[in-house]
Amino acid sequence: MDLAARRTRSGVTLGLHRQRSTDIVDLTTCLVLHQRLVALMPPLRALLTRLQALRREGSVIANLLDTGPDLLLRTDAPLQLADRMALTGFARAHALSRIAWAQGTSEPEPVTILRPPTISFADVAVAPPPGAFLQASASGERAVVAAVLAALPPKGRVAELYAGCGTLTFALANHTRVAAWEGDAASASALRAAANKAGLAGRIEVTQRDLARRPLQARELSGFAAVVLDPPLAGAAAQTAQIAAARPPVVIYVSCNPATLSRDARLLRQANYDLNSATPIDQFLWSARLESVCVFTAG
Repeated sequence: MDLAARRTRSGVTLGLHRQRSTDIVDLTTCLVLHQRLVALMPPLRALLTRLQALRREGSVIANLLDTGPDLLLRTDAPLQLADRMALTGFARAHALSRIAWAQGTSEPEPVTILRPPTISFADVAVAPPPGAFLQASASGERAVVAAVLAALPPKGRVAELYAGCGTLTFALANHTRVAAWEGDAASASALRAAANKAGLAGRIEVTQRDLARRPLQARELSGFAAVVLDPPLAGAAAQTAQIAAARPPVVIYVSCNPATLSRDARLLRQANYDLNSATPIDQFLWSARLESVCVFTAG
C-alpha cells in the first residue's frame, strides 16, 4: 500500500494521486487490499493528523509481512519526541512489526521495531528494508513464481536482474545457481544477508548495481542458460538491448506494464527471439495494469 498524505484545515487527506494531477483522492477502503491494511486506514489518518512532523505533505508505504504490517512514513519536517511516542504507541496498538521514518527523500531510520520484520520467499526468511518493493498480492506472487520456474531450462546458471530482496531468487536457487543483480543497496543487502543466513551463498551471488544507469553488457551475460528480469514500471530498454546482443538461450521477462513490455519485446524480436509463452496475471484488479510473464527463446 503506497499512499500520499496532505494536511488540510479539517485534518489529513490520505489516499492516491489522481492520474496526471497533484490532487489526492481520499480513501476510506480498497477492495483489492488485504483487509488488515484496509483496517489501518482510519487510525492512520487520525495518527497523521496529530503528527507535528507532517506540516503539509508526506507519504506512507505499508507492506504486509509475515510478522505483521511494516510502515515507512515520509514527512516534510523532523520528528518530535511526541511524534516518536505516538508512532510507538500506534505500532503497539495495531500489532505492527516496524515503523520507519524519513524526512523527504533521506534514508529511513527505524522509529520502533516490536519484532524482527520478515517475509518468506521459498521458505527463506528475508528482512526487507522499509518500503521494499513486493508483489501486490500473495496469490499474484505465487503465480509469477510458478510461471518463471516453468520456463527454466533444465540445466545451466541463471542471471536474475532487478532481483529486489529475493521474491524470485530463492525459488530459482532451488533449481540452479543464480547470479542476482539489484540496484537498491538496502534490498541487495537484505537479499545477500538472507542467502548467507540460509546457507545459500554457494548458490546465490548478489551484486548491487543500478541497471538503469549501468546495464550489464553483453559480455557479462555470456554463459548463462537463462536471463530472468523483473524491471520497474519504466521497463528495461537499455538492458534488454544488451540481453539481445548476448543471446542467452532463454529470456524470462516479468512485467507490470504492457506498454514498456511491448517496447522491450520488440528489441528481442528484432534479435530473432521467439515469444514462446505469455502468462497474464491480474493482480491489479479494475486497473489497466497487468502483470505478465513472457518467455522468449533464441531463434
